[in-house]
Formats: sequence, structure tokens, C-alpha cells
Amino acid sequence: MNIGVLGGTFDPIHNGHLIIAEEARLKLGLYQVVFVPAGEPWLKEHKNIAPGAHRLEMIKLAIAPNPHFSVSTVDLDRAGPSYTVHTLPNLRRELGKEATFYFILGVDALAGLPSWKEPEGVVEMCYLVAAMRPGSGALDLDSLERSIPGISKSIILLDNPLLDISSSDIRDRVSAGLSITDLVPDTVARYIKEQGLYK
Repeated sequence: MNIGVLGGTFDPIHNGHLIIAEEARLKLGLYQVVFVPAGEPWLKEHKNIAPGAHRLEMIKLAIAPNPHFSVSTVDLDRAGPSYTVHTLPNLRRELGKEATFYFILGVDALAGLPSWKEPEGVVEMCYLVAAMRPGSGALDLDSLERSIPGISKSIILLDNPLLDISSSDIRDRVSAGLSITDLVPDTVARYIKEQGLYK
């Protein structure tokens, strides 16, 4: 069973996340895509992040219309920083040994994979589906291969629409009292307003 895995802070989840997940699902023939919100993202440990309960609720609202999307709390349920090398084995215990993982990430994040915790272990557990992002530029596969030998066999470049949407921009717009219509699902926009997030 081919399972897409989309991890992230999701602070908040936005339409870009949903579109990339659906593009990967359709083009790679994935059975489902699992959204995995980080508990304590190690790359953002010094930043002010909305509580996990709020981020989880926004994901549930956003993915509700799509029966092929689900959410896992494996990272929210464990203490300490969230590392992909720990997330994937926990997710496998949750979803079953027959699952083949397709880990969806931006090209920019893939370029930084050598700095992740035990990147070789991550590569052994999944295919890496690299989504293009505006301004990310071409991926230097040779450099990645030198850092993590064999990684190029695990990389799938996703031909996806380029969407210039970011969670940080959405937070800034909410803080400034600007509209986030068309950037997030309506249910998420209402939740942000009702909960007073990002003010």
C-alpha cells in the first residue's frame, strides 16, 4: 500500500499543502496521504508556534472534504523534538508493515536533508517526493549524492503547480487584519478568527 506522508508545522495548514498532497496522490497513485503535524519542530524550536491542539484541529477541518486524506498525531503524542527518522517508524507501527512511504517535502527542504538527524535512516525508510516551490531553483542532485550516497534512487521530482503561499505570510496577514480568503479553506479561516489565533 503506497502512502503519502506530509509532515510539517502546519501553522496554519493552507491551500498549498492541500494541492501538493492531492497532486502527489494522483500522480503517484497513492492510497492516501497522511498529514503529520510536528510536536516540537527542531528547526523552529525558538519560534512562537500555535499549540498542537489548534494546529491539529485546523488540519482536521481542512482535510475533511477529501476522503483520501487523514491525519496522524504520532509526533504530537510524543515528548521532545520531532525528527523524521523517529516519525516514520512510529507511523509504520500505526499504519502497518505493508505500507510503502512517499515522504512529500519541498525541494528546498530536500536540499537541506544532510543537516537532518540521521538522514541516511530517513532515505532507507521512504521515497522522497520533492515538490517545486517558487524561487527554490534547481535541485543539486550531485551534491546530495555526495552527502548521502544512494539518495538519488529514492528521489521523485513532482511536477506540480508553483504556489506562492506560506504559513508565515498567512500569520502576518492575520496579524495585520488582512484577508486570507483563497489562501486557506473557509473552515480554517473561520477557526483562526474564532480562536483569535495569530493576533
